[in-house]
Amino acid sequence: MFMHFSILMIVSKKKGKKFDQKLYDFFFHNIENNLRENGLGDVAVNTKMKSLNKTLYDILLKIEKENKIKFKMSEKLISRYFEDLDDPNAKRYKEFESYFSNFYHFCFELPLEIMVRDAINFKN
Repeated sequence: MFMHFSILMIVSKKKGKKFDQKLYDFFFHNIENNLRENGLGDVAVNTKMKSLNKTLYDILLKIEKENKIKFKMSEKLISRYFEDLDDPNAKRYKEFESYFSNFYHFCFELPLEIMVRDAINFKN
């Protein structure tokens, strides 16, 4: 979820628009509600939410390799959050990277007003 959400935020920024704060709040509010439904108490929810927020910003800062022409995901980031994708030459790794590159380009082609809604319909 955080990879997708990060890409939506990056595309929004590259198109010169600030990402809608309501969407950000709604995203984290739903996560918080799910944690509470799973039986976590206030202290545990606050700790988990802080950790998830750090994870999102880590992904946001590191998701894209510095490449002015083409979107390319950071190998370090992929191997950090997906332990089974530690070999950049493996077929599964390439499929993962290709999926998110295609998702990025799909979102970039959408108008900002409908990007979040239509990103749900993305099929690789």
